Amino acid sequence: MDDRLYFNPRCSKCRQALALLQQRGVDVPIVEYQEQPPDAAELAELQRLLGVPAADMLRRGEALNTGLNPPDDAPDRELLELIAAHPVLLQRPILVYRGRAVIARPPERLLELL
Repeated sequence: MDDRLYFNPRCSKCRQALALLQQRGVDVPIVEYQEQPPDAAELAELQRLLGVPAADMLRRGEALNTGLNPPDDAPDRELLELIAAHPVLLQRPILVYRGRAVIARPPERLLELL
């Protein structure tokens, strides 16, 4: 998977993450994931790079607000398909950089990859 920042321009954490990258001269493509939603296969690759269960990629509060809250024991495949169908549920921001990935919450976590 190529370098990228999964980004929501309305999200303050995403804007902070982008600012940190810019301050360090790191230029990665921006993926506005709600406009260009990743499919389940891309999300599975992202999960592999993150090294986390799919549940960690899910914004639980958003899921509750939208009525799409899956059970805690839902299989990864089911969660990835849910996120693909409803990209608002994807945790953000996520940086993919040089073959690794991190959920940048707080945004300073992206420094782990630089």
